[in-house]
Amino acid sequence: MHQLFRLVLGQKDLSRAGDLFSLDDSEIEDSLTEALEQIKIISSSSDYQTNNNDQAVVEICITRITTAIRETESIEKHAKALVGLWDSCLEHSLRPSGRDEDPPHAKIASDIMSCILQNYNRPPVMALAIPIAVKYLHRGSRELRRSLSNYLCLAAIAKAELLAEHTEVIVRSILQGNTMLLRVLPAVCEEQPQPIHRHLTGLLALMPQLEQPEQYHLLRLLHVAARRRQVEELFFP
Repeated sequence: MHQLFRLVLGQKDLSRAGDLFSLDDSEIEDSLTEALEQIKIISSSSDYQTNNNDQAVVEICITRITTAIRETESIEKHAKALVGLWDSCLEHSLRPSGRDEDPPHAKIASDIMSCILQNYNRPPVMALAIPIAVKYLHRGSRELRRSLSNYLCLAAIAKAELLAEHTEVIVRSILQGNTMLLRVLPAVCEEQPQPIHRHLTGLLALMPQLEQPEQYHLLRLLHVAARRRQVEELFFP
């Protein structure tokens, strides 16, 4: 790991954290996975949620790391460490406090999610990320779930089969009010129709409360589901 990352993360030295932005992206790119693993250790400590210094160090380092990953186009190389850090946030509180502030692990999760899921058109990255992403559908703030849902809709367009095995979780999220994800269902229905068929009655019951674009996606889903059912009955009477 680059000596400056080692200093900042090893000693949690907030006074030197800003110096990371004076380094070239290429100079630190080889250190990013190790830095992410060190951040995971820091953010998993028992006092992290009350330690403002450590939180500030982590936020600055994550910003520097995600910037370098984007600039060097090295997401595939560091995806495993990014997803590992993202997954670790699920072990902590992600709900906003009484002051409507996101807790520290929700801030980490939001930054990491954006870095990973902007690569929705890269199947190797999505194969690692989607099993963790769907866990967030029932966690965190409304804004975090909204952003995640947007990315999942894009991922469904690019590579629906990666979402298909999580169709049941997606449908449950929709039935609980996350109707934005209706955009995902026509694509995943082609891959995994059974969970959708089981919940069609509940999905149809949503129609009166939907906005016009969401109604359109539900009607598309019904068309796909009907076509799939006809094909199944034709070959498996």
